[in-house]
Amino acid sequence: MNSRERVLAALEHRQPDRVPVDLGASHQSGISASTLYKLRAALGLEQHAIPVYSLFQLLGLVEEDVRQALGIDVVGLFNPADMKNGVNNLTQPLTMCDGTPVLIGDNVAYGREEDGSWVIYPQGDRTARPGARMPANGFFFDALDRAQDFDEDNLTPLEDFKDSFPLLNEADCEYLRREADRLYNSTDCAVLGALGGCGLGDVANIPAPNEKQPRGIRRIEDWMMAHILYPEYIEEVFKLQSDVMLKNLEMYRQAVGDRIQLVWISGTDFGTQNGEFIRPELFRKLYKPYYAKVNQWVHQNTGWKTFYHSCGSIVGFLDDFVDMGVDALNPVQLSAKGMDARMLKDKYGGKLTFWGGGVDTQQTLPCGTPEEVRKQVLERLEILSRGGGYVFNFIHNVVAKTPVENLMAAFDAVREFNGR
Repeated sequence: MNSRERVLAALEHRQPDRVPVDLGASHQSGISASTLYKLRAALGLEQHAIPVYSLFQLLGLVEEDVRQALGIDVVGLFNPADMKNGVNNLTQPLTMCDGTPVLIGDNVAYGREEDGSWVIYPQGDRTARPGARMPANGFFFDALDRAQDFDEDNLTPLEDFKDSFPLLNEADCEYLRREADRLYNSTDCAVLGALGGCGLGDVANIPAPNEKQPRGIRRIEDWMMAHILYPEYIEEVFKLQSDVMLKNLEMYRQAVGDRIQLVWISGTDFGTQNGEFIRPELFRKLYKPYYAKVNQWVHQNTGWKTFYHSCGSIVGFLDDFVDMGVDALNPVQLSAKGMDARMLKDKYGGKLTFWGGGVDTQQTLPCGTPEEVRKQVLERLEILSRGGGYVFNFIHNVVAKTPVENLMAAFDAVREFNGR
């Protein structure tokens, strides 16, 4: 099998010739630009400034030479604009706190504060209040709370969120068409369309870091309480967002056709370390109908599989995920309560493709020894890969300061397993 065939087999729950591998094909299966720079050196590859495709997370673009060196089977088709800052050409130099040279969007407006922290101005407007901040010694940005008071007796969800869910335009679609052609024809990798846009209630977007003047319920604690206090507000926002998503999906389909194999729909986290964020019945009322409608459109109008990300313990939602049409689930956080690998594979292995779970990125990968990493990778592969339905990836993005020798041990373990 080539890489594309291998991933398709996994997505169709057929046993591929070997376990397919992803690194960097989405905003939740990537690697810090800082760590990628060191990884390139360890692989003996040319050193250059790392293009950053996910600005707030400072994720580095995994290029063809890295994919070849590590046996990566998936490549991401990224939107021409970052969801927060309209990034197009990755040509603006920036040096991270540890000296890593990176390239960010040429229209990103950033600055340094007196304490050395970095800030990003929304829509490149330096006269606006910054929308995000990174500490002087930090490796990613956090959205800033700029929420204003709202009138609970006069809630206006459609007005508040009218600028939060942009439609693709003609230039976007032309870029996507060209890039889909390039990736499909110049590689044999499976292509993951990193469209996004239907992360309902995603806390990365609720504070509106790329809007100059956020309106409405934008403070995270207020948003969470609104599920009980103002459910109609939540539903109006979700209806608007999913309607825009359906329009974008139609334009996306026309642009990329069958040159992608799966499409990223949502990155909303529904789990904490110890349980779900909200009651399952509330999820079924407020979230599930909109996700089901979007997934149904994908399955009825394309041959794509749907890709969803949700951190944490989400055992209580998995039957709903299956029911609403999720195909691939990432990051499979096995360190969270109830997320037992054998149980997940036995109960859901024929219904969901697990995309991740390969090694713990909270403790084992950043803090363990290479042998501990190897042992965990081999154990996870043994459980999750049987019968197909599995793509190896770490549990969420590889963070900065992760020892390169541990990363190498993980990929060596995958090669060892695949060579049996």
